[in-house]
Amino acid sequence: MARIHELVDLLKQAPDEVFIQPHNVPDPDAIASSFGLQYLLSELDVPAVIVYEDEIEKANSVTMLEAFGIDMRRSTDVHTLGAEDWTVLVDVQKENANLTDLVTDEVACIDHHQYSGNKGYKFEDVRPEVGSCSAIIAGYFRDAEVEPPPNVSTALIYGILMDTDNLTRGVNSLDIDMFYSLYRHVDLTRINELKANQISIEDLKDYAGAFETVEVYGEIGFLRLENANDSLLGAASDIVITISGVNVVISYSTRDAGVKYSIRSVIPRVNAGMLVRHIVDGHGIGGGHDSMAGGFITSEKLPLGRSVDTFTRHRAIGFIEGESDA
Repeated sequence: MARIHELVDLLKQAPDEVFIQPHNVPDPDAIASSFGLQYLLSELDVPAVIVYEDEIEKANSVTMLEAFGIDMRRSTDVHTLGAEDWTVLVDVQKENANLTDLVTDEVACIDHHQYSGNKGYKFEDVRPEVGSCSAIIAGYFRDAEVEPPPNVSTALIYGILMDTDNLTRGVNSLDIDMFYSLYRHVDLTRINELKANQISIEDLKDYAGAFETVEVYGEIGFLRLENANDSLLGAASDIVITISGVNVVISYSTRDAGVKYSIRSVIPRVNAGMLVRHIVDGHGIGGGHDSMAGGFITSEKLPLGRSVDTFTRHRAIGFIEGESDA
């Protein structure tokens, strides 16, 4: 039985409402995946509501909601949320720092990040080898023999492009197959509009200050932002990794709650997911893919006696040099 039919059979047993929950600060891949899954489930007679926590920060993410008519609701605005409701986690897994544990029962998980272990789901489809969650959802359409409408196809293609950096980062054959499968339905004008609305004026000002903090040690680049949003942190990493000679980037943002990390690597010997786990080991949580990862250390668990800058550089350089000597 195809995975989508397993999921549908499960969700039809839900004692109350079904919700779809991406990570707290939904990016284009999380938004497209949630939107695509919501549409497909509705076609298979399982109505679902998309809920999220925190905020949608990136300009192109906000544009996506408007362009495709996506109804995503803040969990605080959904007064029917209850313990009897079932939730499908999308583009995230339980116990991730970027996921709020709502009152609902998380019975299913669909994700493409590093597998974080058995969390008691009734259904799980976690494929870290795939570059985007949108590709997994697109595969569900194929398996269910349901043709996605142009707005869903376009959203899913945009999610694939954004999370694989235009099919150049962490890309898998499924990402490519689903890209070409969806392409005949895509609205290229809409894709170009989204690409033209990726940052806001406020973001541009933050970028200007952020890049003044860049320090390069050999092939390693470090960048520190003050109280930056998660989307800006990742986007800054993507730019620094394009500096000639820089193969690994460690970007981090300090905020009242702690320190958020964004890691990029373009060389096989330095696994971004392993690097961030080494940096936060004993203090926080982290994970991701070979080329892209993230982590978080709460303010209560920050190391004493050393600045965040010294701590981060010491752990990152030690790990990378150790990998080079291996």
